[in-house]
Amino acid sequence: MTPSRFISSLKTWSVALSAKMTPLLHQWGWGFWREAQGVAKVRERLATFTLALIAALVFKALNSPLPWMIGPILVVSVASMAGLPTRSWKPLRNSGQFVIAMALGLYFNPQIGAEILQLWWVILLSIVWALTVGAVFGVVLYRTHRHHIPDLTLSTCFFSGAIGGASEMTLLAEKEHGRTDLVAAAHSLRVLVIAIVIPFTLKTLGYQRPAFMTLAKDVSLTGLMELALLSGVGVWLLKRWGRSNPWFLGALLVSMGLSLSGIHLSAVPTWMSNWAQMFLGVSLGVRFTSEFIKMAPKWLFSVGLGSLALIVLCALFAYLTAMLTGVPTLTMILGTAPGGIAEMAITAKVLQLDVPLVTSLQVCRLLAVLVLVEPLYRFWDHWWGEGREANRQ
Repeated sequence: MTPSRFISSLKTWSVALSAKMTPLLHQWGWGFWREAQGVAKVRERLATFTLALIAALVFKALNSPLPWMIGPILVVSVASMAGLPTRSWKPLRNSGQFVIAMALGLYFNPQIGAEILQLWWVILLSIVWALTVGAVFGVVLYRTHRHHIPDLTLSTCFFSGAIGGASEMTLLAEKEHGRTDLVAAAHSLRVLVIAIVIPFTLKTLGYQRPAFMTLAKDVSLTGLMELALLSGVGVWLLKRWGRSNPWFLGALLVSMGLSLSGIHLSAVPTWMSNWAQMFLGVSLGVRFTSEFIKMAPKWLFSVGLGSLALIVLCALFAYLTAMLTGVPTLTMILGTAPGGIAEMAITAKVLQLDVPLVTSLQVCRLLAVLVLVEPLYRFWDHWWGEGREANRQ
């Protein structure tokens, strides 16, 4: 090949690569300097994360539970509701889930895995409980608001009450012709209430068990890179298969699988876990804009009150289950709490409770709800909801 042809081919290749990469880079936020709007977004993100960092340090100085997550959640949500231009960044949220998942997976080992398998019936019972109380909560929301919220359907309320991931429940509600704005608002508020109330309550009780230690106690740069690479493969596979929450579940399954196999590459540095918690706190706090508060205030009040009721009901269920199994009550409270996996597992980690069991209960419940909640809704709708009225006509 002559030099001129080589240069021509290189130019063609570079133009084609640029055409493919430019949309992706814009999606990630690169190339912001070319647009005034992009520069404004970057400034808003920098201001938001600076505010979150200050909040985390202040809450840590105040000896608050989970300061790196609760501090940013509270301060950023207040700033958002006050109308300040707060903004998160999806790659940081994903990296936060990724790091937290890797750290949680390291708490598993063959002995703990065997103990959890012996409690299979507890996991099954917690799944049935979660589906039941979620369905009842949804029906209560429907009967409370169906006369004063336009176009409110049972599907909207049912998937708002379901104890599952916000994005997944919103998609299911859209599939069943529900109001996705109300569903997303309900889940955002529920997670916020639970992420704040439960850690502060357990911190107030002052109960801690001897710390569960990860088998990989030392940080190894090479081992950490290998762990991240393998966990990244897990994320890629789940994304390729179209599974929900791949950045968390993919990394968790790989890290957990390595630990259960006796492979201990590296611990996750504390500072990485702290920053990951802050990223998750910011991603939740920015959802609570001034428009969010103005939207259906009675609906939000009912969801907030219902979230507190769910905490109490799930705590009673946890207490009864703990009596039957001998598992500490606070561990069961976190394992059955109607909150997010990451938030409850982080709480268990910080309060030195049984991280593997809490994580297992939360993960199994999430997977089961994703599979069963839609058939359950259709069954409920056929016998007690709008489907029954349609059949009568």
